[in-house]
Formats: sequence, C-alpha cells, structure tokens
Amino acid sequence: MKIVRKWFGGLLVVLCVLYAVLLIPDSTPPAPAAGEKLPFAWDADQYWSNLEAQFDSARTTGCAALERQIGVAFSEIEALLSLVLSDTLAPDAPLFSLIEQKLFELGTLLAACPERLSDYITTAGRLRTAIKDQSMAWDINSGAARDRIYRLLYGSRTAVEEVMLQSPEGALRDVVREVDEPSVTPSASILGVEIHSGDILVSRGGAPTSALIARGNDYPGNFSHVALVHIEANTGVVSIIEAHIEKGVAIAGIDDYLEDKKSRVMVLRLRADLTQLQEDPMLPHKAAEYALHRAKTEAIPYDFAMNAGEPSKLFCSEVASDAYAQVGMTLWMGLSHISSAGVNAWLQAFGVENFTTQEPSDLEYDPQLRVVAEWRAYETLYQDRLDNAVVDVMLEEADRGRRL
Repeated sequence: MKIVRKWFGGLLVVLCVLYAVLLIPDSTPPAPAAGEKLPFAWDADQYWSNLEAQFDSARTTGCAALERQIGVAFSEIEALLSLVLSDTLAPDAPLFSLIEQKLFELGTLLAACPERLSDYITTAGRLRTAIKDQSMAWDINSGAARDRIYRLLYGSRTAVEEVMLQSPEGALRDVVREVDEPSVTPSASILGVEIHSGDILVSRGGAPTSALIARGNDYPGNFSHVALVHIEANTGVVSIIEAHIEKGVAIAGIDDYLEDKKSRVMVLRLRADLTQLQEDPMLPHKAAEYALHRAKTEAIPYDFAMNAGEPSKLFCSEVASDAYAQVGMTLWMGLSHISSAGVNAWLQAFGVENFTTQEPSDLEYDPQLRVVAEWRAYETLYQDRLDNAVVDVMLEEADRGRRL
C-alpha cells in the first residue's frame, strides 16, 4: 500500500505541475490590442498531453529498456549545446526550440528513471550559462528575447525539479553548484559554498504572500525575495541586507537569514568579464558597503508601492539595485510587467502602485549575473510546487473578478 501511495503521489505531482506550473491556458487567449501586453502562455496543450503519454509509457517500459534511449537523448542535447556555444544566435533561432523540446522529452524519461538526475542538472546548468551568454547581445526587454530566455531557463528549471521530485528523497542534493565565477571581494564559506561580498541571494519564502509575489506577473517565477551579502574584509563577518514588509530595511546575520523559512535560495554573482568589474574588481564589495552603511545609519521604510525609481523607501529588489546603482551598475536588464487586471487589483490591496517593476525572479534571467549555487530540499520543494499550483488557480479566479 505504501508503494502504491508513493506511485500515485508521484503521478499526481506530474499531472498537477504540468498543468499548473507550466501555465497551460484553459483556452487560447484573445489577440492583444496594439501595444497591449499579455501574460506569457505556453499554448501547448497537445504537447503537454504527449509528454504525459511518454511519461506513462516510460513507467511501463522500465529503466533497463530505456537506458540506451536516455543516453542518446543526452548526446543529442550536448551536440545542440555545442552549436549554441560556438555561434552567435538571435532569440528566434530554431536551434533553441529544438533544445527545449529535447530537454523536456528527456525529462519525461528521467522522471520515470531518475538515475541520471545529476547529469540532467549539469546539462540544464550548462544550458542556462549558454543562454545567459547569448543574451548579453539581446534586447532583454523585447518580447522575443524575454520569451526565449523564460522558456529555456524557467522551462529547464521546472523540468529538472519535476525529475527531482520523482527521485528518491536521498537523491536530491541540498546544494547544486553551477558556475564558480571568480571574485576578489572578501569571502566566507556558507553551507559549503564560497560566498563573496556583493553576491545577491534570491529566495522563495514560505508565506502565502511569497507565492503571490513569485507568481503574480506576466512571467511567473520561483523567487519572492532578494538580499545583498556584505562580508567584512578583516573579520569575515557576514551581514545580509534585506527589506522586510514588517520593518523595512534590516541587517541579519547569516544564521538568522538561513533560519527564516525558505523553500529555495540561489546565489548570484556579477560576471567577472563585465567592463565595470574589469575596471574595478572591488565594485561588488563597494555596493555592499554602501547598502550596509545606509541600513545602519537610516531608518528605511518598506516600499509597498514598488517604485524602483524612488530610493527613499526600498522593497527587497531595490536593496540590491539601489546599492549597485551607486557604483554605476544597472541591474534588472529586464523588468517584469503585471498586465492582469485581477492581479493588479489584488496587489493594489497591498499598496502596490507600479506594475512594471523589479521582480526577484528577473535576476535569474539577467545576463550580467552568473548562478553560483542553489539550495533546495525535497520537502520544501514539494510544498513550493503545491503553493505554485494553488496560487496559479487563485490568480485565474482574480482575473474572473474574485476579490482578495
């Protein structure tokens, strides 16, 4: 009975998340008016149904019989990635669509046979790095570029995490290291990862409002909070500067930061090859010092209006963007837009006034930043998926006029 429950629970997660997390629309959305923005939609109902059928078939076939097919699929994706790494491509290049298709289809096989989960994580990480490199030459705020980055980065993340949830609990590593981006700023080891002053931590909180922040925009994401790391050069003391709804901008020690309920934490670092860092490698530390000094000397209230252009009040994303702006760096190359009338109404109830703004999830797609590492745990990842599914349905109800 326990095995049956586990199998049924795993199947339920796949079916639920393929519907809710990938945002399959109930029907084709109306054509936008000239200049009107609409939330991103995959519009691929038949494709998701095909993937579901492939997953069912893989379960029936068994892992021994699928071993060669899985190996071939990995080889095909690696060959496609090599082409991406060796060329300069536009966002609409057909090669990207082919990689997306191959990655999703491999994911359905690995969800049934997760022995090569680690290789899948590595492949998705290489894809993310390659796309961020390519997008350095793109207009990140154009629809074509934004859609492509989102499809590949958010899509590959979702596929990887679904395979994680189908794996034995012990197979899910708490921390995945991705790019060891060089930095000369002061550093400290946190949970086995070398963190540098000026690094940015994006996370997903456990409160219901966290899911609303992460999901309530045109490109629903997985993160709801941003914090900036400062590390004292002489003592190695780690300070986390962040903005809280309850108290505004505050400084936390690393233990307090980690104890606060989070379902995921990702470490981002400025690329070492950026012109600004080539000229001043200590620039990230200077940004962190500015943020720390301001948090110590000012009472900075929380910016409920989410007005990224006015720094007297700060919401969480602004803590990082304001600090880096002081040293000549513009983060958030791509801004989120919230076009849904229902979501706008709900956010206005919290005091939000600006609906093109800096969302935490945007930073995962910013080509100026490398993903250094990410912490996830099975229990919190599963809860994260359930929260996403519930909030996505709630937001659909908001668009139908339901009040918060």
